[in-house]
Amino acid sequence: WNYFAERVTDKDIRASADQIVASGMRDAGYIYVNIDDTWEGERDASGVLHTNAKFPDMKALADYVHSKGLKLGIYSGPGTRTCAKYPASLGHEEQDAKMYADWGIDYLKYDLCSFIPDVMEKQAPNDKAAQMRLMVAAYEKMGKALKATGRPIVYSLCQYGWDSAWEWAPALGGNLWRTTGDIEARWGSIYDILSEQAGLWSYAGPGHWNDPDMLEVGNGKLTLAENRSHFSMWAMLAAPLLAGNDLPNMKPEIKDILTNRDVIAINQDPLGHQARRIYNSGEVEVWARDLKGGAKAIAILNAGSDVYSTHPFHLDLAKLGLHGPQKAKDLWTGKEMELTNDISIELASHDILLVRIANPK
Repeated sequence: WNYFAERVTDKDIRASADQIVASGMRDAGYIYVNIDDTWEGERDASGVLHTNAKFPDMKALADYVHSKGLKLGIYSGPGTRTCAKYPASLGHEEQDAKMYADWGIDYLKYDLCSFIPDVMEKQAPNDKAAQMRLMVAAYEKMGKALKATGRPIVYSLCQYGWDSAWEWAPALGGNLWRTTGDIEARWGSIYDILSEQAGLWSYAGPGHWNDPDMLEVGNGKLTLAENRSHFSMWAMLAAPLLAGNDLPNMKPEIKDILTNRDVIAINQDPLGHQARRIYNSGEVEVWARDLKGGAKAIAILNAGSDVYSTHPFHLDLAKLGLHGPQKAKDLWTGKEMELTNDISIELASHDILLVRIANPK
């Protein structure tokens, strides 16, 4: 959606699948090709939802994507209409879930949108608690419908972080849930969303993830440093890495960011621990994440607006539970380095130092 929006077609999805393979993204770990809104046609007299002319044969599309060693995702919502005003799933949850399974769909993004005026505001006007109960029930209904199909389908709850979804979404079968509103391809949006993740680390883990929204890497007017920091921090957050850029025309430096194996390995670490913001000093933030086997990832982010660099920053190893010099690998340069309290770290505006310590002391 971040790149195609309502223009997306069957041809675009096939081309994206081809490009994910050709670019090396599949081998780097990108598996799901997700169609967002505007694939829907109209329901027939039996309530069956047909695709529109842009997607003439969804089963054939799924077969094509699967033939590339990839999986296919689709989109709907619990209201009568999607965000783009196409038919959604209210009253047709079981019917739609079975249809997705029959097509071979592997992922469903379920977007709240029209459920707000259709149900929440209509059935429970001015009653916030009752509205939230209706929302939870709607997501639970689709979760049960997906499970009843017998097909493994990743369930993505898109409800903008309302009512602390991280507290109840896993019990409904949710594999990921949005924690904020929509992301935009500008640093202010990315940083605001990052900041809102600081207290959510305890809710993430294998099979259930906080979702700070899709990646904007390669979109808009983001600088190379901002793209690198965006990708680094989403990896640290154990967030779903959903590329949302123009894959066939991405610049080599954007491809290099999206396919950095060392950074992706942080994201995909089997422990599934989400990073915590340990401390900040002025405009510099220090985040850390525990990894399998006792290793640790540390991100040092210059969140300031100075276009040149931050003042020399000295890391406080004790605040990270570390004692003495630490051998680390810079995951963007690939070089080995030593972290000490005396080391002077200078970062350009919105840039990041991301390191992995294999054997912390």
